[in-house]
Amino acid sequence: MKKSKKILILLIAIFLLTGCAKQLKDSKGNVVQVPETGQTLISNILCQPTKESTIKLYEENKVDLSKLPKCSSFKPTSGGYEGVWNTIFVKPLAWIIIKIGKYVKNYGLAIIIVTLALRLIVMPVTKKTAMQSENMKKAGPELEKLEAKYKDAQSQQEMMMKSQEMLAIYKKYNISPMSGCIFALIQIPLFFAFYESMNRLPVVFEGNFLKIFNLGTSPLSAMQHGEWQYLILVILVAAATYFSFKMNKTASMNSEQAKSMAMTTNVMVVFIIIASFSISTSIALYWIFNSGFTIVQNLLVKRGK
Repeated sequence: MKKSKKILILLIAIFLLTGCAKQLKDSKGNVVQVPETGQTLISNILCQPTKESTIKLYEENKVDLSKLPKCSSFKPTSGGYEGVWNTIFVKPLAWIIIKIGKYVKNYGLAIIIVTLALRLIVMPVTKKTAMQSENMKKAGPELEKLEAKYKDAQSQQEMMMKSQEMLAIYKKYNISPMSGCIFALIQIPLFFAFYESMNRLPVVFEGNFLKIFNLGTSPLSAMQHGEWQYLILVILVAAATYFSFKMNKTASMNSEQAKSMAMTTNVMVVFIIIASFSISTSIALYWIFNSGFTIVQNLLVKRGK
């Protein structure tokens, strides 16, 4: 447990102590947006934009684009060293998205491919986490009996005996209490790396997906311009989030724990739905296919069990 906490603290420190995407602001301090789409521009982009209207906005706000490489020639070493986070996570991921996007001729599709490829790479670890959830369901009846047995326990000796018996049940069903943290430790840096790289790549936020979604536009901005098809992304984000959370429920919970967990899950789903109105299409695609992969993986694990 101490080891997991140290890893989590290290990841947070790496993210907080290094650079991140910064909104482009004009001389009055207002955030600069693309008039046609309402898309917010980022000041510390990794490579040069290609659209004349976007280039003009950057030049008007005194961003020297000549110092940046063209996106087609961007490398993980471009721009020099920018801290551990950008060097290890953001720039290599941005380079991979560019390379795949050039090959498949669409950066929305490239995001989907990279998302699924990364999930396949870390699948041996995340699969173990999913298996732990199924093992907890098997251990559920015995854990419920244990709770009933010690429901009136108050002395330290009784609590120690309860802990020992619980550990024995965990060992019997091959359950590691901290295994659930592993998935979060993997997901957190991956999500932020995607968020950073996609926001800082002009080829991404200038691109489109299925010819009806601008990759840099959020549903809220799009709907303000009368583009209601972006509601599809919100619905897909909501559905993927709900079912991925629902499949992670543990059968060993008592009624009070189940109610508390259900309430927490519902609050998180509502929060993510609200947030989905403000995230770009590129981030929405990552979230939908990442959550979709989790759902499919859990179904396969459940069928295998």
